[in-house]
Amino acid sequence: MEVDPHLFRHSAGRMVAALTRIFGVHNMALAEDVTQDALCRAVEVWKFSGVPDNPSAWLMATAKNRALDILRRDRTARTSEPELARLIGSEWTLATTLDERFQPGAIRDDQLRMMFSCCQPRLPEEAQLALVLNVLCGFGAAEVASALLTSEAAAAKRLTRAKKVLASSKSLFELEGEDLAPRLAVVQRALYLLFNEGYQGASPESSIRVTLCHEAMNLASMLLEHPSCATPTTHALLALMSLHAARMPARMDEAGDLLSLIEQDRSRWDARLASEGLRWLALSASGDVLSEYHVEAAIASVHATAPTAEDTQWKDIVGLYDTLMILRPSPAAALGRAIALGQAEGPERGLEALHAIEGRDRLESSPFYAAAIAELELRRGYAAAACAAFELALTRARSPAERTYLERRARIALTARDT
Repeated sequence: MEVDPHLFRHSAGRMVAALTRIFGVHNMALAEDVTQDALCRAVEVWKFSGVPDNPSAWLMATAKNRALDILRRDRTARTSEPELARLIGSEWTLATTLDERFQPGAIRDDQLRMMFSCCQPRLPEEAQLALVLNVLCGFGAAEVASALLTSEAAAAKRLTRAKKVLASSKSLFELEGEDLAPRLAVVQRALYLLFNEGYQGASPESSIRVTLCHEAMNLASMLLEHPSCATPTTHALLALMSLHAARMPARMDEAGDLLSLIEQDRSRWDARLASEGLRWLALSASGDVLSEYHVEAAIASVHATAPTAEDTQWKDIVGLYDTLMILRPSPAAALGRAIALGQAEGPERGLEALHAIEGRDRLESSPFYAAAIAELELRRGYAAAACAAFELALTRARSPAERTYLERRARIALTARDT
């Protein structure tokens, strides 16, 4: 049985959203149980019958039928929404109501409402982000921990507490009123983290999880479909995702090995996605708000519009990183700036900036900081120092693809050192 490894993740978020609307947010655990039942049922049935032509529809139908059985057995109105409770409580309207709730348009509305419901103001932002990543995007505790730069145990505890708070809500969030704007900012941040986890994630199965990136883009597109959520910042977020996603076809060679931005064959970049990203970026300039997504999208646009790596306007990128460090300073942003500075003004200036990063200990769990030092040392002719830095980066490689890439770069440094 061959199943798209991310099919269950994608379908789970849709099922939980639809079922939570039916059972009530205070019964979200029941919605998750029904979802898990549907996924387990698929594993059992598909093993013998094969994967159906439309596996997502099969899963949704199975979840709907299981919900129908539960509601027929338990006449208690589980949902907190009176109109839906009345319809579900009547045998005459029960099946019809569930059919309507499982229509694609209704499911998308429920996903959107669920996203905002997870951003409960009583929860810390990190807990809100964890909920969105877990409930809507199907992240397990380990993946939530990776995205939020925390331990798996801490992520699991955070999710447990957050779900208790969410379960105390009376209903799913309505997309209107003054509470929308602050919740929208957290939703945007969660989708940004989701995309990054797919693009630069630590999964042992692959360094580039294309499906996660597409899921983030799909959810961001859902935001744009709602008038209150179609803000310049949302446009900038989708621009950033599209411009990065356009490079994905060229990030690996035919052998499946990672390629750096400079090594990539730009003819393999997705021209349609790049054009779409530039269009979203232009639309994001319609307001007077400048977010970190605007700046990061602008950085990506500099790369997207450079015909070759040599034509990249690195000084412009350094200037954009300077702006980003004002808007949302972070060790990751400082790392990007140092790398760009090394390209624009030479490896010595890049190394100075790398060593000056505040909070660089937060970068130690990934190989990027050590690898950046290695590349700059190699460029300035200090091959022995480059070898040592590559060895350190290799101890932090998070996937086979990252390890293979770093080993290849380390061999180049070794050759330079020994000649």
